[in-house]
Amino acid sequence: MKNFLGIILVVTMYCQFPNSAIAQTPYEPSADNLAARTWFQDSKFGLFIHWGIYSVLGAGEWVMEERGPASYTGRPGIPASQYDRLAAQFNPTQFDAREWVALAKAAGMKYITITSKHHDGFAMYDSSLTDWNIVDRTPYGRDVLAELAEACREEGLKLFFYYSQLDWRHEDYFPRGRTGRQAGRPENGNWDNYIDFMNGQLRELLTNYGEIGGIWFDGMWDKWDAPWRLDETYRLIHQLQPQTLIGSNHHLAPLPGEDFQNFEHDLPGENTTGYNTTEIGTLPFETAETINQSWGFNLTDHDYKSTDDLIRYLVNAAGRNANFLLNVGPMPNGKIQGEFEERLHGIGHWLDEYGDSIYGTRNGPIEPGPWGVSTAKQDTVYLHVLNWSDSILALPALNLEVKEARLLRNQAEVPFQIIDQALLVTLPTRPEDLIDEVVILTVE
Repeated sequence: MKNFLGIILVVTMYCQFPNSAIAQTPYEPSADNLAARTWFQDSKFGLFIHWGIYSVLGAGEWVMEERGPASYTGRPGIPASQYDRLAAQFNPTQFDAREWVALAKAAGMKYITITSKHHDGFAMYDSSLTDWNIVDRTPYGRDVLAELAEACREEGLKLFFYYSQLDWRHEDYFPRGRTGRQAGRPENGNWDNYIDFMNGQLRELLTNYGEIGGIWFDGMWDKWDAPWRLDETYRLIHQLQPQTLIGSNHHLAPLPGEDFQNFEHDLPGENTTGYNTTEIGTLPFETAETINQSWGFNLTDHDYKSTDDLIRYLVNAAGRNANFLLNVGPMPNGKIQGEFEERLHGIGHWLDEYGDSIYGTRNGPIEPGPWGVSTAKQDTVYLHVLNWSDSILALPALNLEVKEARLLRNQAEVPFQIIDQALLVTLPTRPEDLIDEVVILTVE
């Protein structure tokens, strides 16, 4: 993931993207893939995990690019020859895949997306294509993705793999992109060899770890003018596992071969970060967000979002037809810090009571507004009243035939009227600690 805006500003100024960067072949998803999309939209909530040898330094996942002395170019960066030493320090003896999966389940999450390879190129699995991996280079020597895949299967969660197309260490990632210029690599390389290597790693991930829910790409924004051979990559994934969903954090409208659209740090239709400058497509949506301000483990980042705010984010995502992918950055010992656990358990407790208004829903017929959002399934519309202090909530009726209105939290009936195409709902006094007043409308 990215944590600075400059790259995105460059991307948004780049008006025309080369054909070589964009998949062109028409894509017809299989029946299994379409069924997986429906499951994905029903699931609504997933756990994002950014974990790698960068966690040893406790400064986020971009430490190789952003730390170290400034070079003659004036930019910082840790050369690969120095960064490689982190692998010998990475020994997560307290890692327990079943604990991670149990935490995700307790939070009400239905799938896990984990970094198989981040921008530093380090494979968090047993790759036969490079020894730059957790099994061959660390004292831990275990394939954590294999253990996580088994734990997910045991508990019925689906597993997605994040994969960085950008690579700061691989010599064939050449010509260099906007980042990774301080790694100390030779100024030569064979780009096609790099794409072959990437596709080979994807083949490993989709062959050796059972059924995979999806591949979550990141990093194409580093080199827009590169011939990424997306047709070939996407076709390979769907040939190996037709149901596997493909999404890419490229900040473009969805490209042929992709199955869901990613949003980073923003809800669909919003662009507070400058990342989400693209048009909104018709594929399923997913928005990714952090609990603090970092994706990878960060010792000094104590800017934690509250449990209430994270619940509101989940609700706002559902009301915009989007999944919520909530990130944690585990510590180098393999544990997830208590501040994250506390918030995940809090969200899970809320979903125990209010989950019917989230899971299996789509965005409702009433557009999001300052008051909140709506979700819907079958003959039920859920009004998620997040911000409203008056006793009467006035909304567009949109020709709804409302038969009944009641509160989800206690099933109490709620008075309502439809006057001049307006739905008027009389709300009770709001308890001070209530995060979301959910009104259930039974409609025809």
